[in-house]
Amino acid sequence: MISRQWRGLARPETAQAYVEHLKNETFPALRKLPGFRGATILRRDVPDGVEFLVVTEWESVEFIRAFAGADADAAVVPQAARDMMIEYDRMVRHYDIVD
Repeated sequence: MISRQWRGLARPETAQAYVEHLKNETFPALRKLPGFRGATILRRDVPDGVEFLVVTEWESVEFIRAFAGADADAAVVPQAARDMMIEYDRMVRHYDIVD
């Protein structure tokens, strides 16, 4: 199992809309993909806005490539989400899930 982690900093006024975007658009689409196992949204207020860490779990990097493309480390950030962000990671981090 692989954990795929992405960080973004949202404007305070768009933070809740971003959560709704994940719950209503992103996660339902991911649930239809083979190899996708689940997702978690982590959130914290910081001086510049609202920071999110989105953690998804996948069976293998091959399933991640089917979602993200040949460069599995490239972030997949739709324009609607970009518009809500002050800044965001262009690359994700992958970790092997040990336990």
